[in-house]
Amino acid sequence: MGPSAEKAAVSSREEILLKLRERIVGFAASRLQRDAAEDLAQEVLILIHEKYGHLERLEDLLPLSLQIVRFKMMALRRKAQRHGEYTQVPMDEIQLADGAADPLLLAERREMRDRLVAAVSHMGERCRKLFGLKLEGKSYGEIQTILGVGSINTIYTWDFRCRKQLTELMGGSWEVSR
Repeated sequence: MGPSAEKAAVSSREEILLKLRERIVGFAASRLQRDAAEDLAQEVLILIHEKYGHLERLEDLLPLSLQIVRFKMMALRRKAQRHGEYTQVPMDEIQLADGAADPLLLAERREMRDRLVAAVSHMGERCRKLFGLKLEGKSYGEIQTILGVGSINTIYTWDFRCRKQLTELMGGSWEVSR
C-alpha cells in the first residue's frame, strides 16, 4: 500500500469515527445530559479502538457502539442510585437555621427576667438570701447551716412562703397575662 492509499484509509477511518461519535452522542444525549453524553461517547470510542480495532465498517461499529453505550448508561444509573444522587436535594433548596435565637422568645425572656427582678426586689431580706443560696446550688441542709436555723423544716416553710410571695408579686403566674 502506498502513502496515498494509507492516507485515504486513515481519512476513511477518521470519517467513520466522527460519524460514529455523532450518533453515539445523539443517542446518549437523548437520555442523559449533553456533557455526560460527550463523556460516554469518548469512553466508547476508546473501548472500540482498544478492543475492536479489527472492525472497520460503520455497519459493524454502529450496533456495537450503541450496545456499549446502553451498558455504560445502565452502569451510570446504577452508580447514581447507589450513591443516592436521585434522592439528593439541591443545596440551595435546603433551609438551614441561622442559629440566632427567636426574637419573640428573646423578648419574652427579657420581659420575664425584668418582672422577676422587680418582684424579688420587693421581697424581704430572708427570701432574697434564700433564693440566692438556691441559685448557687446549695441544698436545704447547707442553707440551714448557712442561715443558722435549728430545723430543716423551717427552711422548707420559708421556701414555700417565699415562692408563694414571689408568685403573687409576679401577678399570680410565671407566665405573662395577656
